[in-house]
Amino acid sequence: MEEKETPVRRKIIHIDMDAFYASVEQRDYPEYREKPLVVGGLPQGRGGVVATASYEARKFGIRSAMPSKQALQLCPHAIFVRPRFAVYKEVSKKIREIFSRYTDIIEPLSLDEAYLDVTVDKLSIGSAIDIAEQIKQAIKDELQLTASAGVSVNKFVAKIASDIKKPDGLTFIGPSSVEKFIERLPVDKFHGVGKVTAGKMKKMGLFTGADIKQLTEEQLISHFGKAGHFYYRIVRGIDNREVQPHRETKSMGAEDTFAYDLTTIEEMHTALEKITQIVYDRLLKYQLKCRTVTLKVKYSDFKQITRSLSFTECTNNKDFILNIAKQLLESTGIENSRIRLLGVTVSNFNNTAPKGKTPDQLKLFDI
Repeated sequence: MEEKETPVRRKIIHIDMDAFYASVEQRDYPEYREKPLVVGGLPQGRGGVVATASYEARKFGIRSAMPSKQALQLCPHAIFVRPRFAVYKEVSKKIREIFSRYTDIIEPLSLDEAYLDVTVDKLSIGSAIDIAEQIKQAIKDELQLTASAGVSVNKFVAKIASDIKKPDGLTFIGPSSVEKFIERLPVDKFHGVGKVTAGKMKKMGLFTGADIKQLTEEQLISHFGKAGHFYYRIVRGIDNREVQPHRETKSMGAEDTFAYDLTTIEEMHTALEKITQIVYDRLLKYQLKCRTVTLKVKYSDFKQITRSLSFTECTNNKDFILNIAKQLLESTGIENSRIRLLGVTVSNFNNTAPKGKTPDQLKLFDI
């Protein structure tokens, strides 16, 4: 007889900054306040992409990852500014310093969000709700920014809860409410369920967590593969994942979308040199060496390919990585090609990131 798995109860807080990049810009530049602000690539040219939009801009339907040209069409009077990543990273560092007053068990997900395990907190406050409120107030008082918080017994519910009352919200889902909360949750609100999977679920008549709960674990696995294990447990409130303060770095990379198509090998090599320099700087920063280089190419017709090459010895030699990237590019048959995007990613590292350092996501917006 299979032993029934039971939930592990922890005190988990998920903190998510509100429109982080845009809020920092509005804080630093009063002329942007209460106006639709878009941080990302500029709409001129062709390759601009929205990184973050202020809440004033979101009212017009502007969202992250949307082409900047489309954002401009939705809101012709929107203000577009380029990202200032160095500033955002410095603010993020100060936010994490606030977190560390309460716990050392912090798992950063990006510059603007993190999980905190406060099952045992440094100040012996005891209440995760009180800790979340104090963190939010400290961020507001010290950094003039707002954050939203989700508080619950596991990571899955805490993350979803942080999005319920944005901006500047706090939502608590207690132990006795977790399972019913998930039962009522629409499938497209499940963290980790993308549009394709959500569409498949709806075609099967699965619209909420309660619907998923009607299926056996075997049925879920047959329809959704390994994810079926997760769905079966999560709709029963079971998410025993720990907050991981030092997550293993799997890969790191950078990419650039160009304002015009690259058509010559000289242009492509120059672009690769710029991108590889960023990757190299990050390898040095996190004291890593890689065994695999992956090249990403997107053509003018939006066709996209990737090519990878692995080697036996770890390296962080910039020239070596650049030469590999150039070889991979030439192996794609670039004669008469028109390229709109190039990217370089390195992986298969010799060790994990040093203690206290978690690489942030990085993309180029130099358009």
